[in-house]
Order: sequence, then C-alpha cells, then structure tokens
Amino acid sequence: MALPVEEWRLYAAQRWAALEPALRDRLAAASLHDTLRLGCGLLRPEAEAAALRPLCCRVRTGKEPAAARFYREEGNRLFGRRRYAAAARLYSRAASHEPPGSPGVSVCFANRSAALFHLGRLEVCLEDIARAESHGYPDRLLPKVLLRKAECLLCLGRLQDAADALSVVENKIAVDGIITSPAHQALLKKFDQLKMKIQEKESCPEPGREARGDVQRKSEIWEENDSISGVSSSLSLKFDRERGRHLVASQDIPPGQSLLKEEAFVSVLCPGESFLQESSETAWDTRVTNADLYCHRCLRQLLASVPCRGCSYTNYCSQNCADVAWEQYHRTECSLGALLLTLGVFCHVALRTVLLAGFAEVSRLVKWSHDDDKDLHNPEVRCKHPSEAPDKRAGPRGIPGCNDNGQYRSSYQAVFNLLPHAEKHSPEHKFLCMLSVVAICKQLQEAGLEAAVLNQESSEKWSKPTTCEKTSDELSPELKTVAEAMLRHVLQLQCNAQAITVMQESESGDGAVVNKKPVRLATAFFPVLSLLNHSCCPNISVSFSGTAATVRASQPIPSGQEIFHCYGPHRCRMRVAERQQLLSQYFFECRCEACLDELEADVKSTVSLRNSFCCPSCRAPMQVGEDMLRCSSEACAVSVSRESLAHRLQDLQQEIKKALELLRARKADQAIKNLLKCQVDAGNFLSPEHLLMGEMEDHLAQVYATLGKWQDAARHLKRSIEIVEMHHGPSSVEMGHELFKLAQILFNGFAVSEALSTIQRAEKILSVHSGPQSTQIQELEEMKTCLLELPRSILQRT
Repeated sequence: MALPVEEWRLYAAQRWAALEPALRDRLAAASLHDTLRLGCGLLRPEAEAAALRPLCCRVRTGKEPAAARFYREEGNRLFGRRRYAAAARLYSRAASHEPPGSPGVSVCFANRSAALFHLGRLEVCLEDIARAESHGYPDRLLPKVLLRKAECLLCLGRLQDAADALSVVENKIAVDGIITSPAHQALLKKFDQLKMKIQEKESCPEPGREARGDVQRKSEIWEENDSISGVSSSLSLKFDRERGRHLVASQDIPPGQSLLKEEAFVSVLCPGESFLQESSETAWDTRVTNADLYCHRCLRQLLASVPCRGCSYTNYCSQNCADVAWEQYHRTECSLGALLLTLGVFCHVALRTVLLAGFAEVSRLVKWSHDDDKDLHNPEVRCKHPSEAPDKRAGPRGIPGCNDNGQYRSSYQAVFNLLPHAEKHSPEHKFLCMLSVVAICKQLQEAGLEAAVLNQESSEKWSKPTTCEKTSDELSPELKTVAEAMLRHVLQLQCNAQAITVMQESESGDGAVVNKKPVRLATAFFPVLSLLNHSCCPNISVSFSGTAATVRASQPIPSGQEIFHCYGPHRCRMRVAERQQLLSQYFFECRCEACLDELEADVKSTVSLRNSFCCPSCRAPMQVGEDMLRCSSEACAVSVSRESLAHRLQDLQQEIKKALELLRARKADQAIKNLLKCQVDAGNFLSPEHLLMGEMEDHLAQVYATLGKWQDAARHLKRSIEIVEMHHGPSSVEMGHELFKLAQILFNGFAVSEALSTIQRAEKILSVHSGPQSTQIQELEEMKTCLLELPRSILQRT
C-alpha cells in the first residue's frame, strides 16, 4: 500500500479539519520548509503516538518464539503431505521468528534442507545444511543431515566430497556406539546404501556428457551516452517549459534496441495487501506474500531465505545481501518495521532514500532548495516569466538535475531534483504526509537512532532498543532537515514512483504449462527513467531484472521523435475518459496522439467498441448511452439499463472466480463445466470481442492442460490469442505472453512443427520487449533445442 492505512488518514483529516481557517491557508501556500516548520508547531506527540500505537500493533514484525514453533509445526505437517514448496516457505517463516543464536533456527534450516532436497534444489539444500551446522544443529541429529549432504553431493557427481561426508558420519556413529532403535537402524541402512552407490560410481564412472553450452544469443549492441548515465548514445536530453526534461532519439532506432539500463537508486518491497489484513484462521498468518517470495534488498526470488537478525519481516537471498542492507539502511529501519508498514511504502521509500544518500548530501541539497524558496518570494524574480527565472538546481546546460559538468547521473542529486509539485497537491494530502514523516523522525529520535541516521554511529554497533529514551517533544534541527527531505520525496513519489513488476506464476495448474501474470513487486526511484514523459500509446517497453530496469524500443523510432513511456493508462486497456481521470494524479492533461485522436474526432475508442455489450435478444451491438443502452438493430430496438448489464457482468466475473477456485482444488472437470456455462451466459450479453471472452478461453485452455488434453487446450488458447491480438496488436507484449503459453501446450502435446513456428513467433515479440536474455526467451530456446534433437522420423511425421 503506497499511502498510510485508512485509520491514520482519517486521523490526519480530522486534525486538518480542526485547524483554524487562517492556519490552513498558510499551510496551503507554504513551501516544504515552512510546511514542516509550521506543522511541527502543531504536533501533539502524545495524541499522534496514541493514534499510531494500536495500528502498529496489528503488524507483527518482532521475533516470537511461539510463532516459530507454530510455523515449524505447520511446515512439518505440509512436509508429511509432500507439499514441499509450501513446507519450505513455512520453515523460512519459522527461522525468521527465531532469535539469533537460538538452537531452533538450526532446526528450521535443517528441515528446510529436507524440503529443498525433495524439490531437487540440491545446491541450495547444501547451503541450508551448512547453515544448520554453523548455527549449532543438535549433535544427536547431525548424522541424518550429513547423510542428506552426502546424497546431494553424490547426485551432483562430487564423489570425493560425498565420501568425505560419509566418513564424518561413520566417525560419529563409532563415537555414539551401538544403538538398536528403529531410527538408528534406518540411519545405518541409509549409510550402507550411499557407501555402496559411491563405490559403484567410482568403479564404473558415467560417461561425460557432451557439453552443449548455452544457446548462442545475439549480443545487444550498447554504447553509453557521455552525458546521461545508463542511456544509449542514440538518445539526447532536452528541456523546455511545456514538456520539462525529456529524451529524444538522435538517430533512427529499430524495434528491440536497448535505450536505457538503470539500477534503482532506492527500492522497497511491496508486501502486498494481504500482509496488512488480519488473518481470521490463526494468530499467525500462513498466507504467502511478496515478503516471503523475494529478497528485500535485491528482489531476487527466494528459495532459502536468510532472516534479519532483528525482525521477523525482512528476509534476504544471501548473507551478503543481509550484511549490505544492514550497513546501508536496515540497522536504522529494523525496529521501525511495524510503523513503516502502517505508514505505507511511500514513507518507507522516502526514509530509505535519505539513509542511502547520507545526511551530508541530504543537508546540502535541502539548504540549496531553501535558496530557491527565497527566489520565489523575491518580487524581481517572481514577476519574470518562468523561462526567464534562474534555476539554481540546473547545471551549466540549464537542465535541472545535471551536475557541474552538465551530466545527468542516476544520483541523489537527480532524485532530489525530481519535481515534488508541492503547489499542486491538496493541502490535506500535504498535511497527512507531513504528519507521517514527522512521526517516523520522532520514532527515530525516541529509539536512540538519530546518530545512525546522521551517519555518526559505527556500523558494528547494534543493540535493539528496548525502551523509548524520550528526550524532547521537539525534533532536533538535523532530524527536521531529514523530515523535510522525506516530505519532498513522499510528494515526488506520486508522480515519479516506478513500479518494479515481475511475471509471477499463478498457483493453479500442475506445472506442465506455466501461467504467469504481472505483479507489482516494489516501488522505486529511477531518476533517469523518470525523464521519460507519458503517452497512452508508448514507443518503448520496460522490463525488470531484480532492481534493474531496461528500456527497449517497442517499435521503429525515427530520429527527432520523443521517447514515451506509459505511466499505466494505455489506449488498449482504457477509454480516453478513464485514462484522463487516472492521469490527473500526475498533474497534467494528456495530449498524446491517442487521446487527441479520440477527443478531437469524437470517435469511440477501440476499447469501447471491443469491450461493449450486445443485445440480449438479437446479439446485435448495443448503442452507447448514459443510463439506457438501445439495440443498434432497427428491427429489434430492445433497451436495457446500463446498471442491469453491469450487475450481470459482476455476477459473471464471480462465477468465473468460483471456477478457478475449483481448478485450484484440483476439480478440473467441474471447473470446465462451470466455465462452459459462463461462456454461454456471456454470449448472451457481451460482444464476441470482449476481453472477458478471451479470458474464459484462456482459463479453459489452462484447465485442459492440467488434464493433459493438449489439443483441446491449444484450441481454446488460439481463440484467446485472436481476442488478445485484436485488443493489443500483433506485436504487443501481451501477445508474446499468450504465444509463450501456446508454445508450452504444443510442446507438451508433441505438435512439433506447430510448436517450432509458435516458438519463433513468441521469440520475435518477447525479444523486443524483454531482450534476448530474458527467462522466457531462454525457456523457448530450451524447448526449441529439445524439439530439434528429436529423431528425424518423428520430425517428419509431425
């Protein structure tokens, strides 16, 4: 959730409404510096703390041994049911709740190693076994874990290492003496089996596999711009008062060419809406969130997470990520976890931004911004046209955010110079943001973390605060500077936040066909990517790998054309009125080519025509009206209220949702029956080209794939692809994802020639949008290699 929880927003609104009108007017017109100065004078620390305390208590981020036991037992239960992936996640949850150095954490790692072994993740299993040993795994249980280690090494072909591991087990058994328990006898039997397997492999080594190497891929041509970090030399930075800073093609650019590669200056994982919702099932929630699935620093997918030493919320992909995060920002954030989750991702991003920048740089730029504020109150400057007013933030080239050498870098200075649009935000919203950032800074001061924020504390020093060392109701001058910078960043994020998205696998299905959907993973500042202006019909595509963004041309871009990004509202997904309404949060009226075409020509958008209703009586298209829709056929002339059709559409969507729940419950036959019934109902009032008609075809393909009925699955998916192509175009990324799924179905169904041609089509589209090194391209290449290695007789038959 980007903004604070609803209860805190309501509290801030009540505080604002209680202010004197004259004071509200002063705050509405104030600069960021004056907003914070005036706001701090209005604070009632005890009232704010009382309002926040119960809200923070709903978010449990501390270490709880009882929770560790609960998650470990739940993991054992799922392990017994052979649900190894779910069990591994619960063991990770259990480990995150164990206090550092406790014997329980070693048991969590050992249990998780067993789940990973059954999942075939042998290298990661070995890492967990090493963690269990280093955290003091009980000596009496060690032989079983060491046998697992030997079996992993044996499967990986590391025979000497496997033999060494067995030697350790043998010595351990010799020391323990003869034990006749069934568990001990099973251990000895396993030991003998592994020893025999090693001897067999040593005496009859397997022939070495022919090294195939990686599939040859085209290397991307890349020449970096001298003036803009991470940007191709084929682009140039321009500036004017109407469009602000923007990037323009300085030469003709073909589709698929990389234009920008940037690492996020800062990113914060979005936990997901369910994280802040109370679970009614148990005291501890077992629902899976982004916080369980991705590293909180680099955003890599987690298999075996390394927990934070201080809180139960934060997890990492490796000890290195955990150490770097601790050094850079998490030692300050750790004890504030519940508060930051309560106040929303934007506040969290703002705090992490100033922590990464360092107080010296933050202080320098905040003071610099005060000079700009003075200029705005200078009558001589104020009376000038904006284009004539001096911009002290601009480099020698006159473009804000550039350094003294006229270069635009992905730096804190570039982040700071992103426009906060303070004068365009509502006064109530600015007041909410001010209360929120001051609440964070008050907590930093009371928790004794001010020195860490000001970079005055050794990174080696850490002790979790147990009591609030309250010194004063007034923020220190340094923390006021930090709060002012944070307020600026929270306001900037409304227009400049970039969602980092990933293609996440859906839960349903048996894995034969991977069904993925885009999911918002994190919120970040990309100061160079933020240079791109919006268009509802963009000419680029953005993809992410961890915290890195890559921008590619999605169509030919002639020299002199501006590079356009889509901020969300796309002409293929929304009507112009809906797009304009959503874009209002960015404080501009979109005048892109797509919007002008629809507004000036007064024509129905593609979305309106294809996502329309049809007559329940004769199936002819319904004419659009405000409250009543009339059949377009003169012979019919049936009228239906828009409200009744909208209710019918909602009911249909609920029925589709129930069918998907049946699929997740592995009741495929019933799911098919329900979806076919939904199709019949939809055909009575939705146009054949409606996106929902395509989604139902896609769902049917998914269900048939789980049953191994590949021809039926392909038939339905091809119908879905026809509708997707109609809405999004033949070279859209949506088309690429659908063709990827079709390639999987044809591959599994042994339709070799059709699969190869579909793979070629999917690769052509996805390489433009995601690049030749993307995961999907690699999977397509593996499918193609496998098909081409089939015997010629089979290839000729298919």
